[in-house]
Amino acid sequence: MEDRRIMKTKRSLKSAMIAMLAAEDFEHISVTELCRAAEISRITFYSHYNDKYALLDDIFNDMLRTGTEDYYRRQREGNPANGLAAGYVNMLDSILELYYDRFDFFQYTNPEKNPYLASRLYSIILETVEMHTTHVKQRLKLRYSPKKIAGFVCFGMLGFVNESHEEKIPLEQIKKEARMLLTDLLKSGILTENDS
Repeated sequence: MEDRRIMKTKRSLKSAMIAMLAAEDFEHISVTELCRAAEISRITFYSHYNDKYALLDDIFNDMLRTGTEDYYRRQREGNPANGLAAGYVNMLDSILELYYDRFDFFQYTNPEKNPYLASRLYSIILETVEMHTTHVKQRLKLRYSPKKIAGFVCFGMLGFVNESHEEKIPLEQIKKEARMLLTDLLKSGILTENDS
């Protein structure tokens, strides 16, 4: 476990990065400005991170840990039989929950303003869904590769959520409809091969 001072320094840097994203796109944030905002020296910054990309990865890793813990909790509590649809719905719920709980950060992942952040977020979600699908493949015969299924599910859900926002649909309704759509898709058997 890290020393408290190191944890405090990293927390300060992460908070400064998130605060700076409100005024500046990621590409234009310098390490010097970041250190000034966090009230630490550049030497201290470089003793913890190679560059601002490593700091950003650390922010994403914190959130990935939180989302993963939430997903496993949901699986234990609501899907002990490890059902296909319930597993993906738990993953969707964990992602959406984290996204909206930490909207203070995720609001800056717009691909037009911060393409690197958007790309990094999407790749983490895609890798996570692909990893889940790889585990599913150990129990079920899938028609498509885990990578293809993850891409289909991620792009489809992202489009669904974005279009729902455009239509000004309330968050709880978006979550409910996304769950229903995903459940219907998975229960249709379109992704798995039937033994009949």
